[in-house]
Amino acid sequence: QAPIKATCEDLSCKTGFPEDVHSAVVSRSVHGGQPLLNVRFRSCDGNKKIHFGSSEPEDFRVGEDGVVYAERSFQLSAEPTEFVVSAQDKETQEEWQMRVKLTAEPTFAGTSEKDQKEIEDIIFPWQQYKHSSPLKRQKRDWVIPPINLPENSRGPFPQELVRIRSDRDKSLSLRYSVTGPGADQPPTGIFIINPISGQLSVTKPLDREQIASFHLRAHAVDVNGNQVENPIDIVINVIDMNDNRPEFLHQVWNGTVPEGSKPGTYVMTVTAIDADDPNAQNGMLRYRILSQAPSSPSPNMFTINNETGDIITVAAGLDREKVQQYTLIIQATDMEGNPTYGLSNTATAVITVTDVNDNPPEFTAMTFYGEVPENRVDVIVANLTVTDKDQPHTPAWNAMYRMTGGDPTGRFTILTDPNSNDGLVTVVKPIDFETNRMFVLTVAAENQVPLAKGIQHPPQSTATVSITVIDVNESPYFVPNPKLVRQEEGLFAGSVLTTFTAQDPDRYMQQTSLRYSKLSDPANWLKIDPVNGQITTTAVLDRESIYVQNNMYNATFLASDNGIPPMSGTGTLQIHLLDINDNAPQVNPKEATTCETLQPNAINITAVDPDIDPNAGPFAFELPDTPASIKRNWTIVRISGDHAQLSLRIRFLEAGIYDVPIVITDSGNPHASSTSLLKVKVCQCDINGDCTDVDRIVGAGLGTGAIIAILLCIIILLILVLMFVVWMKRRDKERQAKQLLIDPEDDVRDNILKYDEEGGGEEDQ
Repeated sequence: QAPIKATCEDLSCKTGFPEDVHSAVVSRSVHGGQPLLNVRFRSCDGNKKIHFGSSEPEDFRVGEDGVVYAERSFQLSAEPTEFVVSAQDKETQEEWQMRVKLTAEPTFAGTSEKDQKEIEDIIFPWQQYKHSSPLKRQKRDWVIPPINLPENSRGPFPQELVRIRSDRDKSLSLRYSVTGPGADQPPTGIFIINPISGQLSVTKPLDREQIASFHLRAHAVDVNGNQVENPIDIVINVIDMNDNRPEFLHQVWNGTVPEGSKPGTYVMTVTAIDADDPNAQNGMLRYRILSQAPSSPSPNMFTINNETGDIITVAAGLDREKVQQYTLIIQATDMEGNPTYGLSNTATAVITVTDVNDNPPEFTAMTFYGEVPENRVDVIVANLTVTDKDQPHTPAWNAMYRMTGGDPTGRFTILTDPNSNDGLVTVVKPIDFETNRMFVLTVAAENQVPLAKGIQHPPQSTATVSITVIDVNESPYFVPNPKLVRQEEGLFAGSVLTTFTAQDPDRYMQQTSLRYSKLSDPANWLKIDPVNGQITTTAVLDRESIYVQNNMYNATFLASDNGIPPMSGTGTLQIHLLDINDNAPQVNPKEATTCETLQPNAINITAVDPDIDPNAGPFAFELPDTPASIKRNWTIVRISGDHAQLSLRIRFLEAGIYDVPIVITDSGNPHASSTSLLKVKVCQCDINGDCTDVDRIVGAGLGTGAIIAILLCIIILLILVLMFVVWMKRRDKERQAKQLLIDPEDDVRDNILKYDEEGGGEEDQ
């Protein structure tokens, strides 16, 4: 550290070095980056931008604050070392020079640091000027140059820096003090001043990384505490020493690079920081790669930008299938990477080589074999295996299969097993052995994503699949199925209806003829010959049967072969029954009610015929000639093809129940007719035409069947009462017999019983 001296001259300010030659004593061993001295330069215009330079730039460098640093490490010789420091105004290009002489400090004993350096004075800046009045003083407007103090000084402490004094100390007894952070403000006590002599000292080593500069104010007062000088500002800059190693932000850095990347591909950036001054060599870092593992295919696959820390590829040949990961040891060194006196630290960069599709899938065989039973679907018949060197379970590894030939009807498909990447040849449509006994498929496999550019391999691999169809015993089938037969109803039992036969698709199996049997015949009208399939009726076919729906009767038959295992097939015979006029029409309803006097309340009746047109309506309605009372009392009028009205012919008919025969004839050829009895209840009616004595008429009209039913109910009731009486008498006799069998010892009469309660028990009473 070269002391700083700021003096006051009575002459006007002059910009430049205050001296032509500046001498400094430094230690004999000089280290790179070590601050040696501070050159003093006076700038009358504080806004000037001054650039400092050295005539020996390879040995010495001058900072913007005037501090001279050693560029390299060396030993000072016994002779003084001289060089020139220049200062240039960046705007006007005006230049000033000063010669610097460095002398190695002597090594003889007994010489203290205090003896080896001169303590400079800082004088409160005032200037005098002449006037008609006595001499007056006016404060000058220039700034005291900063004091540069290296960090980590070894002392001894307190270490004297400068002496603060006023030029009025000759006439007054003054007291000096300093204020500000580092003096009387936290951190207190770092800087102290002798109040009498004004000697400013530092009491401990400084750390630039904690506080880079201190701003103090020096004060001068008389013994009464009166201010005799305006305070002056003192700036103490802590000069950085290279006392901090670079520190990486992460100890392990992770990056990726695609395989096959060209030289110059960016991979990642590593970053280290240094707590030292980033504008000085102490904080200027340089990066380099110390080692690479593995060293295949080249020991220098990567390089690093020594200033930015960017890692890029410098060699081709990155292949994930050979090397999946590289580990680099990265070193960061301060002092701009100087290996001699720079401090270093290391970190690890792990670079993962990511996969690209540079390997197509390859079949493990040229031909694959499989077999499938005929008529089976959704079964896997063959497994296609491929190999792919790319990373498993990625689009570059996943295989897609397709058929390129041998399956024109689309009976097969190929699915991909997501775990094994195998191709699963699956049957999706039934295969008939009698039609196709073997399939030879050509298949291709490719990845989900295209191959990377520049890959010379074909994008897909091909193979053949030979699939053998296995013959199985198939079920016989009826032809046609269902079979439709049209037949008039009324065909007699024992008549041949038709022949219903089946065919066996197994032409290459040694099987005998088929056997036939009946599976479903709801009305039990049919039977089938077990050998030739001839169907014969066993009952009369009736279209009006409840088993016939919409003129159709369905029966199901079974054809069975003698294969192993036996197989059978079903066929449905549909008989369309044609209607014949085999049913006479009937009257509906069977009962009706009318008034005993002639009133306009005719009875509506309808003809019902199970047959269909033309063997049904329109119908003819008439009353028979006998007995004569029918036509005398009643008349019938047809109102439509299916309906007629029955009404009284006479004015009054006694109340009661009358059976009125009605003859109904259909339109069939030949006609069919029947006489139906309509039970008519004639009753007394009110003015509204409603019957008033229906109950009496119904009671009077009880027939023989109703009377017999009532008598039977009475008899059954009497029998039940008689049985109950007999049962009660028998129960009383059994109770009396049990009482006679009671043991006399069990009789409690004439016995004294002891109870635990007052008054005794019931048996004593």
